[in-house]
Amino acid sequence: MHLLSNRPLFHLRHSSPLHQIVQDEKVVAFPDKKPSAFRHYLVIPTEHIPTVKDLQRRTEDFSLVSHMFNVGQTLLQRDAPQSQYRFGFHQPPLNSVDHLHLHCLALPFIPRWKHVKYRSLGPLGGFIEAEKLLERIKPVSSIPSEV
Repeated sequence: MHLLSNRPLFHLRHSSPLHQIVQDEKVVAFPDKKPSAFRHYLVIPTEHIPTVKDLQRRTEDFSLVSHMFNVGQTLLQRDAPQSQYRFGFHQPPLNSVDHLHLHCLALPFIPRWKHVKYRSLGPLGGFIEAEKLLERIKPVSSIPSEV
C-alpha cells in the first residue's frame, strides 16, 4: 500500500490547514467540498487504500475503520448534536475517488434529493453503512463460535 502523501487527494486537502478538522497518525478529517447534508465531513486514512473492496477480515483494517467511524461520530456530535447521522462508504463502481473515505452526514440532506447518492443498491454496491462494513470485516478471531 502507498502512503497518502503520494496521492493527489492528500495534497489538495493539505494545501489549506484551515480545511482540516482532525489529523492524527491514522486519519485526516475535513468538510466535504460539495456537502450533501447539513454537515458533511470526510474521514480518510493517511495510508492509501483504494476502496472498501481492499479491506479484509483482519485486525488492522477493522481497527482503522472503527477509528474512522469514531472520529466521524465525535465531529458530528460536536458540530450537529441535534441531528440524525449517517456514516458510510461508496462502493465500486459508484465511488468517485479511488481512496477510501468515510462520509459522515448530519441530516437533513441538502438538497433533499441527495439522499439517493447514499443508498445501498444491494449486490450492485452503492453506499454501505459503516456499521455494516465493520460487520463484514470483523476479524474471524473476534466472531464468537457456536458450540
